[in-house]
Amino acid sequence: MKPVAPEPVKLFIGLLAAGEEAVDEARRRCVERFGPLDYESPPIPFTFTNYYEAEMGSDLRRFFWSFERLIDPSEIVDAKQRTNEIEDASARDGRRAVNLDPGYVDTYKVILATAKGAGQKVYLREGIWADCVLHFVKGRVKFFDWGFPDYKSGAYDKVLLRIRELYKIQRRGGLHRT
Repeated sequence: MKPVAPEPVKLFIGLLAAGEEAVDEARRRCVERFGPLDYESPPIPFTFTNYYEAEMGSDLRRFFWSFERLIDPSEIVDAKQRTNEIEDASARDGRRAVNLDPGYVDTYKVILATAKGAGQKVYLREGIWADCVLHFVKGRVKFFDWGFPDYKSGAYDKVLLRIRELYKIQRRGGLHRT
């Protein structure tokens, strides 16, 4: 069988931050880089771990943004590199003000881009790995054992299902097309 081109996927970013100013600045930079948003989640309190508190402070909130333009799955590497640059630009005194986790949704799964390798992650290129953190089964979100506690909690299920719904509408020819 000959290789075929992959279907386009829906880029999203999971943002973690403590302050509105940092969120607004990150949104501006992400829209500048990736194009208009077609979805913004409400803030979700991030109470799953205190891993980020020393660097970013307390009262952290998670936001999800998805973008109008569908991407080739290979573009996730570039998205991770750009979000790393945005994180660096927002840092103060060597501490990040935001944590940006780009990923994509397709019909079947959620992939996050990361600079950290591990057993289940697949190396892409230029120090970036793909981590399949969730999959969709019969319209529901199912997690893998290795998934992050916040994703496994179910706190993001409605958001990810909404992003997937937007993706499916786009693939059928509705909303914005690539």
